[in-house]
Amino acid sequence: MLPASYGISEAKNVKKMKVAIVGATGLVGTKMLEVLAERNFPVTELIPVASERSVGKEVEFKGKKYKVVSATDAIAAKPAVAIFSAGGGTSLEWAPKFAAAGITVIDNSSAWRMDPTKKLVVPELNADALTKEDKIIANPNCSTIQMVVALNPLHKKYKVKRIVVSTYQSVTGTGVKAVTQLMNERKGVQGEMAYKYPIDLNVIPQIDVFLDNGYTKEEMKMVNETRKIMRDDSIRVTATTVRIPVVGGHSEAVNVEFENDFDLAEVKQLLSRAPGVVVVDDPSTQQYPMPKDAHDKDDVFVGRLRRDETQPNTLNMWVVSDNLRKGAATNAVQIAEYLLGQKLI
Repeated sequence: MLPASYGISEAKNVKKMKVAIVGATGLVGTKMLEVLAERNFPVTELIPVASERSVGKEVEFKGKKYKVVSATDAIAAKPAVAIFSAGGGTSLEWAPKFAAAGITVIDNSSAWRMDPTKKLVVPELNADALTKEDKIIANPNCSTIQMVVALNPLHKKYKVKRIVVSTYQSVTGTGVKAVTQLMNERKGVQGEMAYKYPIDLNVIPQIDVFLDNGYTKEEMKMVNETRKIMRDDSIRVTATTVRIPVVGGHSEAVNVEFENDFDLAEVKQLLSRAPGVVVVDDPSTQQYPMPKDAHDKDDVFVGRLRRDETQPNTLNMWVVSDNLRKGAATNAVQIAEYLLGQKLI
């Protein structure tokens, strides 16, 4: 659980907490089930939901098997909360139907993130904005989440002015098909391609489609979502997002310019005390965050902290997190924990 200061209780004495997972058979949906179990979220009845072709299949949760049902049947079961990870099209079609039935939706797709009527939430930053009236809550993009968690304590102290970020993103961000492509290529096996190009022994400087301005959709997600989550439209963000042959864990090189000057020792202290952040930064012993060390962990790891010597008030940092956990499943479950702790569901 997050610290009690966030209003998240242990949620004891909860009489009934039906939880639906929409997209339960997918990569992120499976991880959501793991995280719910690990964090002991008080699920009294699980309602796994997937596409029509998966209805009737079984998923396991805490040693018990549950049959996958349709979205219509899930609404009829009236869960308190539905966590979606089934793609934007599914969310646009079904989230309003769940919400109309009084079910709180936490959506992991990009469908609602920039909707001005919907909250885009990272609990460490802005869960306080949530109310009982928020029936569709957006979970941010994985690469945005880890960056803002690392920047938030520094923004409070020095005020972020401009961010230049380059990402090194795992194939799990694309899904099972991409993981299969990478593993096939490593074995020399021909198979279905998730990407236009080989990913093994390669780097692909494109995540999602290109937009008219020459940036990809993923890059513009980072620009727009960062401003919305940090509640500051004056922050300038420019991003380059890159896919690398790693299974699990996104890495980011972040160059951040502040309004005010900083002390490097104080920066490390602020980050060390920040919820959800772990500092791994000792050049003398070659200690820095790497994706393999973040695997299956919920924290955001920060290292390579150093001044940008080319201009004032500017810091370089290296940020790593497990994209399926804090970047998706864990953040969504933390939102549910907050809602429960504040009696908003």
